Amino acid sequence: MTIKIHEAASLHENTLSFIHRERHKLLIGGVWVEARSGETFEVFDPATGDLLGHAAAAGEEDVAMAVAAARAAFAPDSEWRRMTPQKRGELLWKVADLIEANARELAELDTLDNGKPYRNSLYGDVPQVVAHFRYYAGWTTKIEGSVPPVSVPNTLNYTRREPLGVCALIIPWNFPLLMAAWKLAPALACGNTAILKPAEQTPLAALRLGELMVEAGFPAGVVNILTGLGVPAGSALVDHPGVDKVSFTGSTEVGKLIMRNASNNLTKVSLELGGKSPNVVFKDADMGKAVKGALWAVFGNTGQMCTAGSRLFVERPVYEQVVEQLSEAAGGIRVGHGWDKSHIGPVVSQEQMERVLGYIDEGRSSGIEMHRGGGRLGERGYFVEPTIFSHDASGDDLRLIREEIFGPVVAVTPFDDWEEVVQRANHTEYGLAAGIWTSDLSKAHRLAEALQAGTVWVNAYNLFDAASPFGGYKSSGFGREMGKEAIDLYTQVKSVWVSY
Repeated sequence: MTIKIHEAASLHENTLSFIHRERHKLLIGGVWVEARSGETFEVFDPATGDLLGHAAAAGEEDVAMAVAAARAAFAPDSEWRRMTPQKRGELLWKVADLIEANARELAELDTLDNGKPYRNSLYGDVPQVVAHFRYYAGWTTKIEGSVPPVSVPNTLNYTRREPLGVCALIIPWNFPLLMAAWKLAPALACGNTAILKPAEQTPLAALRLGELMVEAGFPAGVVNILTGLGVPAGSALVDHPGVDKVSFTGSTEVGKLIMRNASNNLTKVSLELGGKSPNVVFKDADMGKAVKGALWAVFGNTGQMCTAGSRLFVERPVYEQVVEQLSEAAGGIRVGHGWDKSHIGPVVSQEQMERVLGYIDEGRSSGIEMHRGGGRLGERGYFVEPTIFSHDASGDDLRLIREEIFGPVVAVTPFDDWEEVVQRANHTEYGLAAGIWTSDLSKAHRLAEALQAGTVWVNAYNLFDAASPFGGYKSSGFGREMGKEAIDLYTQVKSVWVSY
């Protein structure tokens, strides 16, 4: 197998050792094993299109083995179930320490796998991963029940919060390591066992994380990692009657399919899905901050964020100014390989590049104005130019405006009054996030209330913290990741009555 690494990448020896393995295996029951079929799939560097390696392609038999291992680890008399909450917290904290100690290697794997700039991986994603494990390490001793004041004489009623059981955690490719932490940390803090399925485009960092979790001392079967395609691996996880909970982050289309299939076993489901987020700039905003914020709201991570502020509404008196300044700022974005001190990298795959370029071509042919970008950059790797369109209200029903593109494309449109921007901002099937830029905090609070979105940022964009909940309205899903709300996703309530 020939592995090619970008000439500018000076990789840690552990990273080189990891990616030069002949093939990467599955973690099932505490043991690294080949897929039962022996099949693998190729993993590519999206910045070059070169082969990074092969990963085991899990099938239905592997899913069945992983579920059996997770169920055994969740048995009433298992080491995991008998473990004290404090000890669970210590294990999660130890994982955080190991991630921190191996930060460079993990960041390099994420950059190789996803294409994002290395400094974003090292100084953005990995520290958040550490913070998530430490935050939920603190929750293990604070998952409490209650004593409701019931009116039945001579009785005591109390509630217990108990783990759900086996949790299938299916994550996307845009933040590979961080999305694993978002789901693994709270699921394990609550005492569940887990089967993590990373996206087939970006399996490497998740596999290395699995090695660190084994090193930390989690009992066999508590954490299982299955690499593979959505079909058969993902679908078999969703369909398996031994799975108690499915937590999925990804597209709305796939989320709907998961929900339908999970209903066959009444499996609990939480979904964090797509977005087409409005970002609203009022004429009284600090224009320097607003333009910079709008720029990175949509072009950060190459637009591959479910929260991307891809619908930019600008109050008419400053509309032309914002379009001009945004176009000029976009021209200064360095697009390139993650090792080249670039601002943004490629999109994740050939398929994704063709999807994004298809939306751009359709927008161009629809007659709306394109101010910058609009094409592929280079012939090697999957690079797309930051692209800016503008349109008026009559274009709100174009596919470019309605559908999630998941690439570096923004549509800017003017608005005239409050009622118009509220109606148009909410004119979408999605409701994940929104941004507001204004110096009038009264206006900001009123608009934050009016917008149908799970997260609203005021004079900022894409702020996250392990302690703050995140999730969507409408077709952007349901359930809340992060914060104390994530404890609800991975526990169930038991009511106990005692007569005396």
